[in-house]
Amino acid sequence: MQTPESSIVMPPIKIARVYMRVSTDDQDLSRQDALLDETRSAGYYIAAVYREKASGTRPDRPELLRLIGDLQPGEVVVAEKMDRISRLPLPEAEKLVASIRARGARLVVPGVIDLSELAAEAKGTSRVVLESVQEMLLKLALQMARDDYEERRERQRQGIELAKRARRYTGRKADTKTHDRILALRNAGHSIVATAKLAGCSASLVKLVWARHRPDRPSQSTP
Repeated sequence: MQTPESSIVMPPIKIARVYMRVSTDDQDLSRQDALLDETRSAGYYIAAVYREKASGTRPDRPELLRLIGDLQPGEVVVAEKMDRISRLPLPEAEKLVASIRARGARLVVPGVIDLSELAAEAKGTSRVVLESVQEMLLKLALQMARDDYEERRERQRQGIELAKRARRYTGRKADTKTHDRILALRNAGHSIVATAKLAGCSASLVKLVWARHRPDRPSQSTP
């Protein structure tokens, strides 16, 4: 005979993995820490937090890929905004979301309506409609994140053009922290590919910085 205690069914634990991203070393990730309290307040247990400084236009971000690899069925990926997850063109952004879903997980972003739980409980036509609306909302959020990125790039281009015409443009400032990291990694014996991955930059930038600063670079004689 079952006792009252043994018949109690505990609700399943909701597990989240939190992703935080900024684009450059000069930006601060700490402002996104409020997301942790918000996630816990929503009833989630936070399995891990993934932080990195990399462009949202890169699909190969190390921490994001590690997060996806760690995902278990039923878990959710939480981010501050959709553009923290992706600023990729829509087809690539959808592939990224599909890789999260392929792990049996789903994406939860404040401000983006999540109908997945309602859809899972619905049947027949109602379920099809809810799933279709969810797909449309997700696609819209991904496209808006990309549009915002392209708009920012266009404003930056226009600003540079105006500065050039006014002879005030001095060029883009070098990211000295990234350059120092590249040199340290290369001097430690890391390959160009490994250095690019560890420094969070492109292999072409590693080659350029190393060619300019490597110790064995022949000095140029003055004319």
